[in-house]
Amino acid sequence: MKFITFLKKDGSIRAGWINPRNEAVDMHEASNGHLPDNMLSFLENHEEHLKYIQQNQALLDSETGTYPLDEVRLKAPLHNPKSVRDFYAFEQHVKTARENRGLEMIPEWYEIPVFYFTNHLAIKDPEEEIRRPRTCEWLDYELEIACVIGKEGRNIKAEDAEQHIFGFMVMNDWSARDLQRKEMKVGLGPAKGKDFATSFGPYLVTKDELESHKAGKGYDLQMKARVNGRELSTGNMKDLYYSFGEMIERASAGTTLYPGEVIGSGTVGTGCILELGTDVHRWLDPGDEVELEIEGLGVLKNKIKED
Repeated sequence: MKFITFLKKDGSIRAGWINPRNEAVDMHEASNGHLPDNMLSFLENHEEHLKYIQQNQALLDSETGTYPLDEVRLKAPLHNPKSVRDFYAFEQHVKTARENRGLEMIPEWYEIPVFYFTNHLAIKDPEEEIRRPRTCEWLDYELEIACVIGKEGRNIKAEDAEQHIFGFMVMNDWSARDLQRKEMKVGLGPAKGKDFATSFGPYLVTKDELESHKAGKGYDLQMKARVNGRELSTGNMKDLYYSFGEMIERASAGTTLYPGEVIGSGTVGTGCILELGTDVHRWLDPGDEVELEIEGLGVLKNKIKED
């Protein structure tokens, strides 16, 4: 299923899914109040909620609580995550980005999957304008895939991690590279270089939808990025060096993961201007439109504006 969160004409924000007629379904309205009105509440008890949907198959094609997509505005499918951990799991990106800065690959990267926490209160919607921080001149996109945790767990083994994943979505980890470069010289971060915006969407796709695409340590899903219609980045999720299972094992070591937490993959190879180099494309400016596309997960589009 493709789950969504959307803004209705009456100003209310509701959660639901895309039905076979390509309409937005308000799951709270369609189920006469049996299902919650927001995605976080759905995730916190998703096994029971999915069982209810399976037992009431008519909901999937019901006309009750349905809205044409052009009459609603899609928000980030999970616009209020409990946390966002972003990993560094594609080897090509790490190698090339370091080479471009005159740095060798560090052996520790091959020993553990590493991550940082980004600002879970700065989540941006599909089509929402992204404000370039006032002191930033090197604004960049990052083409990533993210999973959403659906089941609580602690000290989760990589081989057991799949049962804790609810689904996947496109993620754009916006980066102020000049701010990031300066602050990381101090030995902490990234922080201010990252905390102004992270985009999710347009859908949160349940993992069963992707089952036939399993390959490598992930799925055989093409990943692309375009700026003003020009394709700059192309990669594939199957090229992950660390699987989401390995990321979840690391994230849950000595701590509890809860439904509604987000795990980002880090940038796919070629998936940002930092890696491509400014001879391929300049840093992003106000007016630029960035589209990230992942096969099966949709297109996430945002335009840049001044702060």
